[in-house]
Amino acid sequence: MRESDLQEEQEPLKAEYETNPEAAQITLSATGETEGDARSCSVDIGRAIYEAELHEGAGGPGGGACSGDLLLGALAACAQLTAQAVADSFGSDADISVEASGDLDLRGTMGVDDDVPVGFQDIRLDVAVDGDLDEGTRDALRKYTEKYCVVYQTLASPPSVETEWNFE
Repeated sequence: MRESDLQEEQEPLKAEYETNPEAAQITLSATGETEGDARSCSVDIGRAIYEAELHEGAGGPGGGACSGDLLLGALAACAQLTAQAVADSFGSDADISVEASGDLDLRGTMGVDDDVPVGFQDIRLDVAVDGDLDEGTRDALRKYTEKYCVVYQTLASPPSVETEWNFE
């Protein structure tokens, strides 16, 4: 599919979602399962399986992606795809690359210091756009990418998280 076909592909979907909002409701899931030992797991998203490890700073082997890497990867992928789709909707063929990075203090996740939060304290998203865009298009690209990027919005306004434990 050519990039310019994106709007054409989305039009019938948008029309369906307008007349049938239930059709727009989806549930995504991922399953993590033991892989070898306590330092690694496989993550099955239904269409692909990813390997994950504890970060070497938490006792992991250090050769694979840790869950923080996967979170930042999801943010980078979502922001890049959203920005590319937005640029395409404005008729731009700009090349867009995204880097997501974050800072965390492993003392929190390792239980070394209860005053240190577990997880990322700061996340940065650096978007590089290579293309001839006027100021209005640049502003719209920024605005609509941040507005419609699912992972960005989820991190910026987190939903409640429900946990259920089943012991067998």
